Amino acid sequence: QVQLVESGGQLVQAGGSLRLSCAASGRTFSSYAMGWFRQAPGKEREFVAAIDWSGGGSLYYAHSVKGRFSISRDNAKNTVYLQMNSLKPEDTAVYYCAARNGPFRSSFTADYDYWGQGTQVTVSS
Repeated sequence: QVQLVESGGQLVQAGGSLRLSCAASGRTFSSYAMGWFRQAPGKEREFVAAIDWSGGGSLYYAHSVKGRFSISRDNAKNTVYLQMNSLKPEDTAVYYCAARNGPFRSSFTADYDYWGQGTQVTVSS
């Protein structure tokens, strides 16, 4: 069982930066692949970024955030991060982190076993 708690969401102006954190409980955090997803009002939840269990493997980003967002993890701290730069109003959404019971990253929501409660990111124009 893994519990996930996101933090770091807030109101920011377009062009600004934020770093989201996701703290995980459990001693087996390092065996989970992790992902970030987001959901805007009236839209489906969509993939943002994912990282393999070690963090040393390939990273994976949605096209819309590639070059602006960066995912990383610190297995010693049971935490995964999402650094978001050059934010745009269209990045406004609730951001969720998710854990997959397996080592390899995925962009599909159905592949993830545990979800956090989400943190709101609002980007003003």
